[in-house]
Amino acid sequence: YLIMSRPLCSIGSLSINDRTTNNALTSKSLSTVASSLSDSLSHLSLHQQYQQKSPFSTHAAKTTEQQQQPLGEPITFLTLSNLADNPGAVKKKRRVGRGIGSSKGKTCGRGHKGQKARAGKGVHPTFEGGQTKFYKRMPKIGKMKNARFKLDLIPINVGTVQNYITMGRLRPERSDGVITMKDMVNAGMFPNSAVKSGVKLLGDGKEWLKDKLLIEVPWASATAIEAIESKGGFVTTVHYNRLALRAHLKPHKFPVKPEAMLAREKEGGEEDAAEEAEMDLHDMHLLPKRARPPTKYMPYYTDYAKRGYLNPKVQLERKKRGLKEVH
Repeated sequence: YLIMSRPLCSIGSLSINDRTTNNALTSKSLSTVASSLSDSLSHLSLHQQYQQKSPFSTHAAKTTEQQQQPLGEPITFLTLSNLADNPGAVKKKRRVGRGIGSSKGKTCGRGHKGQKARAGKGVHPTFEGGQTKFYKRMPKIGKMKNARFKLDLIPINVGTVQNYITMGRLRPERSDGVITMKDMVNAGMFPNSAVKSGVKLLGDGKEWLKDKLLIEVPWASATAIEAIESKGGFVTTVHYNRLALRAHLKPHKFPVKPEAMLAREKEGGEEDAAEEAEMDLHDMHLLPKRARPPTKYMPYYTDYAKRGYLNPKVQLERKKRGLKEVH
């Protein structure tokens, strides 16, 4: 940066002394400028080093780097204004019968006539053209298989039995004094047609029980057994299938025994005339042999707690009391 004492146009007209003086001034000014430039550069380098070491400078650098990094996806909050199904979740239903341009006009894709073209759902999915359906060809399992063993029992309480005995309506027909289902039917406790699988004796009204009862029924509860035996009676649970039930309730439907057979039976075990007169109605007819219980009910009729007729202890008790054997 030279300070000119003269304008540029007059430089060429300088004398030799003036030129020498100007050259000396120019060299001094150049050295001054160079030294000032070096000083300024050294100050600049020191300032940069100080900024790098300063904590404020590092924080500023980090802040700059963070500002340069991407912020990620923007957060959107769910509101009623932007609440909607996912794309493709709802498909618009095709409207049929809107002309041939829609590809489902006129017959609407059902074709011409027939059951499937009519209203009312058409053919059932399990229909196989008239042959037996698949699910009917399969064997019965589970509850369906055991449906034939289902029992339809008539509940009879001990208190009801005692009331009918007190009224004089319930009387045993058998010579050994055992009350059976036939006696209950004759007393009007339930009709003959209502007996499907038998009777179940229950323990309600046991506080009214006062007579010594001998009863044969298909099923009995533990409360009823305890109440009757506490008064000196005895309960026997006997199995009846459909044929045995018919023979028990309607013995007159079966043929009468021949006289020769009756005479042979009288000679064999009943010699007394009084005992001959005490022959029961069931002993005078040819009744079918009683069937054994099915496997499912065999544990019940062989259990003494249930007073099953196939239990040896029950059979011995019946023999002691003089009751007839269950054939």
